[in-house]
Amino acid sequence: MAKKTAQYVDGFVIPVPKRKLAAYRRLAQLGCKVWMRHGALDYRECVDADLKVPCGPGFPRGIKVKSGETVVFSYIVYKSRAHRDRVNAAVMKDPELSAGCDPNKMPFDWKRMLVGGFETLVSS
Repeated sequence: MAKKTAQYVDGFVIPVPKRKLAAYRRLAQLGCKVWMRHGALDYRECVDADLKVPCGPGFPRGIKVKSGETVVFSYIVYKSRAHRDRVNAAVMKDPELSAGCDPNKMPFDWKRMLVGGFETLVSS
């Protein structure tokens, strides 16, 4: 059995106004297309379905979700951190993404978005 190499993941937790979820979905579909075109291994955007958890504070409390907002959990998978850096450099130069991503017109408050890069500790 071949040994899997550790992957690198960028993760995001984003409060999105429910009334802007359709606009967010369009932005996420563009993001998926662009990141995958530049070599990301996987790209997921997930909207809350069950955030009443029996342990811990949960995403809504942790990100201070306001009335009328929902939570989006997103992640992008790469071969390694170096691969992530190469993919993101290409993504940031992609004219299709820059045309659709004016920071002042985002369908969410990007200043409240939680972001981080993670090395894989355990995987299937």
